Amino acid sequence: MTEIIGVRFKKVGKVYYFSPAGKKVKVGDSVIVETAKGVECGEVVLGSKEIDEKEFPAQLKPIMRVATPQDFKTVENNKIKEKEAFKICEEKIAKHKLSMNLVDVESTFDNNKLLFYFTAENRVDFRELVKDLASVFRTRIELRQIGVRDEAKMLGGIGSCGQPYCCSRFLGEFQPVSIKMAKEQGLSLNPTKISGACGRLMCCLKYEQDAYTELLKTTPKCGAIVKTAEGKGVVEDSNLLTGKLRVKLESDAVVTVDKKDVEVIRDGVVRVNKDELKALKNLEEK
Repeated sequence: MTEIIGVRFKKVGKVYYFSPAGKKVKVGDSVIVETAKGVECGEVVLGSKEIDEKEFPAQLKPIMRVATPQDFKTVENNKIKEKEAFKICEEKIAKHKLSMNLVDVESTFDNNKLLFYFTAENRVDFRELVKDLASVFRTRIELRQIGVRDEAKMLGGIGSCGQPYCCSRFLGEFQPVSIKMAKEQGLSLNPTKISGACGRLMCCLKYEQDAYTELLKTTPKCGAIVKTAEGKGVVEDSNLLTGKLRVKLESDAVVTVDKKDVEVIRDGVVRVNKDELKALKNLEEK
């Protein structure tokens, strides 16, 4: 068995695991750790617990220390530096006439590296920009191109539902979202209805999918042949949440029935045709 703690470096970000190295830390504490980026200050979001060491094939790095008042002061100074670096970088981007949109700037705790996150439609040659920034800040410079989902997560905002973006509120990591999910949930395949502010499929399609998958097991799908109290017919519309079905009978009459009141003779299949997939494929991209 090995002892671990979970540390997060951004408000809603991925959780990384470290060894407490015998130090007593609790959820909410800030700790100084060494990461692939450099020395960082993060918040403990998972308290100390023992797990099978086989779950972590690589040796866990130990935390360096619990953050001190001086460490917190360093974090605040870094935030000021990041704002200044953002402004200067925007000026340099304009000077070099680069087609890129600066999203965020992040300084490592030890000031050994500045990371500049940006979006761009195409590949950008930013070598001269890096030289300029390095001469100004005299530290290691890294420019990292991110996708529109990451941009939305960093900037935040209000979604069409009236709530803050899920990605910036509680989703630690992005999960793949597909057009088929929207189809199975009975949503209109209208890009404006199923995409978020980032222009990609809404994240909520993914974490709601499990519930819809269970409902699909017990609800006849569109195209299903069913037997009702008034005779056989074909399901024209199926509401998964209410369980109500609109059935066209052999007599051409249309009736609305509850799923529990029908007998399924042959179920339908949810399919996304090639034209739909081709037209909406870009919504699945990162």
